[in-house]
Amino acid sequence: MLAYLHGKINYKSNLLKKDNFLVVDVGGVGYKVFVPDVVLNRFSLSQEIELYVYTQVAETALDLYGFLSREELEFFELLLTISGIGPRSALDILKKAKIDDIIKAIQTGNYEVLSKVSGLGPKTAQKIVVGLKDKIGGVDQPLVGDWDSQFGDALEALIGLGYLPGQAREALSGCQATDAGEKIKEALKILGKK
Repeated sequence: MLAYLHGKINYKSNLLKKDNFLVVDVGGVGYKVFVPDVVLNRFSLSQEIELYVYTQVAETALDLYGFLSREELEFFELLLTISGIGPRSALDILKKAKIDDIIKAIQTGNYEVLSKVSGLGPKTAQKIVVGLKDKIGGVDQPLVGDWDSQFGDALEALIGLGYLPGQAREALSGCQATDAGEKIKEALKILGKK
C-alpha cells in the first residue's frame, strides 16, 4: 500500500471539474492522486511535490488521495470512520471546511457553527460532530496538529503497527509514562484490552 509520494507534477485537472487530481511522475510512473483544492492552487506543472497518501482499494478501483501534511491525512482518515462518509465525501468535506473549524465544532459540540462556516448541510455537520466527539475529545484535548509535539514517536510507532490514528491517540491519551518507549508499551496494553 502506498503511503507517500515524491515526484514531479505531470498533469493537473481543471479546477472546474468535479474531481481534483494530479498525475505525479515518480521515477517514470504516473500516479493519479485526488487532492484538495489548495494543492491544485499551490503547485504548477513540472513542480516537485511531496504527498502523504491514503490508498483506497475497492472492487473496481485503486484510488489515491494526497495531502501536504501527515496531520491532514490523519484527519481525512478520522472522517472515514464516520458511517456513510467515504473518501470522496471526506475530500469534499475538507474542500468546504478548515480542519481547525471542524475540530472546534467537535470540541464545543456546536454543529450549527460548522454548518455556517463550511457550507456543509446541517445533517452532515451534525454527523461529523457526533461521530468524532469521542475520537477528538473535549476542549482539554490537544488539537490534531499538537499530537506530534506531545506524543511524537509513540504516535508514529502505533500507526506504523497498523492502528488507526484515532485509536492510537485515544490509547496514548490514557498513558501516564513520559518516555516514548514506555508510552508505546502502555498504549499497546490499552489497545490489547479492546
